[in-house]
Amino acid sequence: MSRDVFIVSNSTDELGGVTGWMHQTARLLAGQGHRVHTIGIHASDLKMALPVEPAHPVTALYPAHPPTPWTPHGIRDRFRIPTRRKEAARAAAKKRAVARLSEIFATARPGAVVIVTQVWAMEWVGEADTSGLRVIGMSHESYGYSRASHRYRWIKNHYKDLDHWLVLTEEDADQWAGDGMNNVGFLPNALARLPEVPSPRTARTVASIGRLSDQKGIDLLLDTWALVAPQRPDWRLRVHGAGEDEAALKEQCTGLGLDGSVEWMGRSDDVERALAEASVFVQSSRGEGFPLALLEAMASGVPCAAFDCAPGVREIVRDGEDGLLAPPGDIAALADRLLRLTGNPRLRDAMGARARSGVQRFSASETLRRWEELFAFLER
Repeated sequence: MSRDVFIVSNSTDELGGVTGWMHQTARLLAGQGHRVHTIGIHASDLKMALPVEPAHPVTALYPAHPPTPWTPHGIRDRFRIPTRRKEAARAAAKKRAVARLSEIFATARPGAVVIVTQVWAMEWVGEADTSGLRVIGMSHESYGYSRASHRYRWIKNHYKDLDHWLVLTEEDADQWAGDGMNNVGFLPNALARLPEVPSPRTARTVASIGRLSDQKGIDLLLDTWALVAPQRPDWRLRVHGAGEDEAALKEQCTGLGLDGSVEWMGRSDDVERALAEASVFVQSSRGEGFPLALLEAMASGVPCAAFDCAPGVREIVRDGEDGLLAPPGDIAALADRLLRLTGNPRLRDAMGARARSGVQRFSASETLRRWEELFAFLER
């Protein structure tokens, strides 16, 4: 059955994995004959360059990130006229954005579905008119990472009454179900594509790909590399990505004496090429969901060393078989994994080949089949 599918995210163009997932999923669903519309709450400053121009409609409700609601503190605050005017303007702009979202949803034909990829976007979807639509909420991070953040309260408030909500692994779904979320299911991310030719794994390069933010743990990676670099003076760490922590991380790099062995590559618009030029991939995140970067590295035949920070990581990387995992935040252990991979070309080749083969279990066709099953289930 062909249906209208609206995918709503915080942004449709922000540099990051959720943006990539959004447009990849839109392409897959459109290829199945569905009419897909991607919607972002706002346009982003730090934009992602998409490998393929979207063939589906793309809408941003705001031209930039909307202001945070104002909360007065004390009686004197309530009489600050300029601030009250700004808050009134913010509320009016939100009302217009919600109305625009309702107009888009009103174009839907019977059987339409709204997929909300991030809980912050539910503020607008929750106020919009979704009459006749099935609403699916999603989380792209692990239960543990959400539980330790303010998003836990948002999820409990916004997602418990939806038609369905999805996490990325069965383990995460079980944890949320045990926490009282009875409408939860799981669906892993799909592998976008399999490069025709894997990395030759001949370059003495370790690659990291991800936003330069606290979640991605590049500060932990630099501390790790400080343990690896003296023993691997002919290897280089290439950090692909951009983000709010860039200046602080470069300062840390200099302070650790790593400027000669760390290369800052900037935003990674051509991930496939970056991986083709690497022999090892490293992920040092504090928290993840089902990281696309790991999938892409393994599809390129690049063995991975990563912190075991989420069920999705250990579901993708089978420790000791097609990659090596370290306890979360343990830089000595991650350094050990990197030393093993950089020091043993036979191990790299064996794990890289198994990674490329094994990661194909997350095929797009299997993911599409499960989306169709969910759509049919929600119609019953």
